[in-house]
Amino acid sequence: MNEHPLHLDGNALAGPLGEVFTMDPTTAWRLCPTCRLPATVAQLHVYGPDPGLTARCPGCAAVALRVVTQPEHLWLQLGSGAGAFRFTRPHGTA
Repeated sequence: MNEHPLHLDGNALAGPLGEVFTMDPTTAWRLCPTCRLPATVAQLHVYGPDPGLTARCPGCAAVALRVVTQPEHLWLQLGSGAGAFRFTRPHGTA
């Protein structure tokens, strides 16, 4: 029995994504473009924490999103494509 799981579930994204979205982000649905598996953010397999969190499809392990938090910014990349969104974090957020 493995005492240390290789990944967390998508609920690990609730804190970082909660800084950006007003609704609970873990309840959002995603259809994987690779294997077509529908899954909520909470069902994604999350790896990290450093340098950020990478969430993968539970069916085929394709990258669903990446989140990197810094003292001043939060970076969000959707899928495995190039480019990311940068959000300014409120002062005092760590």
